[in-house]
Amino acid sequence: MNDPARLRISDDDRNKVAEALRHAAGEGRIDLEELDERLEAAYQAKTYGELVPITADLPVTPVRQPIPAPQPVRRAHAGPMYSSSVAVMSETKREGSWIVPDSHTAFALMGSVLLDLREAAFASQDVVINASAVMGEVKVIVDAGTTVVVDGFGVMGEFKEARPKVPFDAAQGGPVVRIRGSALLGSVHVQRKPQPRRPGANGRGLPHRYGH
Repeated sequence: MNDPARLRISDDDRNKVAEALRHAAGEGRIDLEELDERLEAAYQAKTYGELVPITADLPVTPVRQPIPAPQPVRRAHAGPMYSSSVAVMSETKREGSWIVPDSHTAFALMGSVLLDLREAAFASQDVVINASAVMGEVKVIVDAGTTVVVDGFGVMGEFKEARPKVPFDAAQGGPVVRIRGSALLGSVHVQRKPQPRRPGANGRGLPHRYGH
C-alpha cells in the first residue's frame, strides 16, 4: 500500500487549508506575514505530507453555528482538570470523573485520543474542544443532554458527528460542547451514547446519577 503522505492533493484540499489559515489569522493566532507564508506553502503543496504541517499547530475555528437556548450546567463528582490531551504514536484517554475547562485541546499524531464527557463536570456552560488529528484519531463521547456543535473539516479524513446511540434530550440539561479543528489523514468523531452503567448490589448496572 502506498504511503498516504505521498498521495497527491486536490485544489479543494488546498482551499480548505487556506480557509483555516485565514480564520486563524482573523483570531490573531498567526500574523499577516505568517499567513502569507503559509498560504504560499499551501498553494504550492503537491502531497498530503507537504500539506499536513501547515495547520498542525492551529486549533481551527470556523464561524459558529446557531445553537439552542442554553441549559443549566451539569454537575458531577469532583476530579482532575485537564486542559489538553496529546497522543503522539500513543493513546490518551479521559474517562470517568474529570473537569472539562472552558477550552480543551486534543491532538493525535499517529495515535488516538478518547474524551468521554458523560461523567465529567464542566467549568462553564459553553466549552470548546480544539481537536486535531494527523494520521490519528480523536473521539469525543457525550450523553443525551449535551448540545454538540461540530465545526471542522477533514483533508483526506473525517470530521463529523457519528450516528447517535441515544436521541438528544434537552430536558436532561447539559452544556454546549463546540468541537473545532481539522482531521488530516485521520479522523475526529463525536458520538452521543447512553450513560455508563455501574455495577449494582443486584449485579446489574445502574445508571450514573448527578449531584446538585
